Amino acid sequence: MTLIRISFIFSLFFLLSSCNSFAQKKGYTNQIDSLIKFAEPKFNGVVLITQKGKKLYSKVHGFSNFETKKPLKSNTQFEIMSNSKQIAAVLILLEVERGKINLNSPIKKYLSELTQPWADSVTVHQLLNHSHGIIDLQKPLEFEPGTQFKYGNLNFSLLGKIVEFSTQKNYSEVADSLFKKLKMNHTFCYSKDKNQNLATGYYNAKNVLNSVNSSQINSENLGADGIISTAEDLAIWNNNLHKGKILKPESYKMMTTNTILSQHNFFGKEKEGYGYGIRIIEKDSIKYLGHTGLGDGFSSVNLYFPESDISFIVLENQMNEDSNLFYASAFKIKNILLKSNLFNKN
Repeated sequence: MTLIRISFIFSLFFLLSSCNSFAQKKGYTNQIDSLIKFAEPKFNGVVLITQKGKKLYSKVHGFSNFETKKPLKSNTQFEIMSNSKQIAAVLILLEVERGKINLNSPIKKYLSELTQPWADSVTVHQLLNHSHGIIDLQKPLEFEPGTQFKYGNLNFSLLGKIVEFSTQKNYSEVADSLFKKLKMNHTFCYSKDKNQNLATGYYNAKNVLNSVNSSQINSENLGADGIISTAEDLAIWNNNLHKGKILKPESYKMMTTNTILSQHNFFGKEKEGYGYGIRIIEKDSIKYLGHTGLGDGFSSVNLYFPESDISFIVLENQMNEDSNLFYASAFKIKNILLKSNLFNKN
């Protein structure tokens, strides 16, 4: 009788634990579902959460093109804008591994066409972490290299040119070769003649959407903004990058080491660490790595939580005209996740 009672209590405990775990899991998925459905400003895009390479949550909501009412799909492509910088940083580090680039060398060594005096002092490392001081190719530096952080695109455009110098190939060829190797079959460098399944970008003005008819991306700034991808391909990227399948451990450590502080509203009001094309968030309740991207009517968020091996990716083919509403839904979903049972906070 005692054995039966113990067995019953154990079974009941297991059942209640399983139900509680299921309820918690359904809790965050239901919250995200509700947020996406009733978001203000309205949500139009893809949300993907994976763990150890497996999907935990996937949602596609809205239209790829509002004029034709073409629906978004899981393989719809988006301009990921500044999330492209992470890829440029990796391509540079691969050349470092080949002994072709020295991070501490002045950029003049690789870009001999630069005649500005600062080309002899600004280093590749300073381009990678936005501490270079360059504001315009024809103007003096804004500050002494290495002393301040100022986010921009010009430096990563120059890094793209350094990749081309080092490999003796055009940037698109180098990047696309890596994507093919990783089986990121829906990811490529932007070209106006190559749009495949690219969504139309929209500016959102009080929930009135106006399509963007031209792109700021060109052959000169591919390193800064030039990558087209999908949520599923970015999960593949994370799964390879953060698990040592692209870079050597010492290169990955350099990329994800806090070398300078910067502030970005999506990541909080305090300054956080910045590495090479990636932010290192250590002051939040859970440590993570990530970046955002914005432009051409597109918005992207790509976060990776190393302790739980979770990727969180949000791609939208709209951007709000009100800067206070940039990444509005992605920010709220991130907070839902941080409060969920997905992370071991002990």
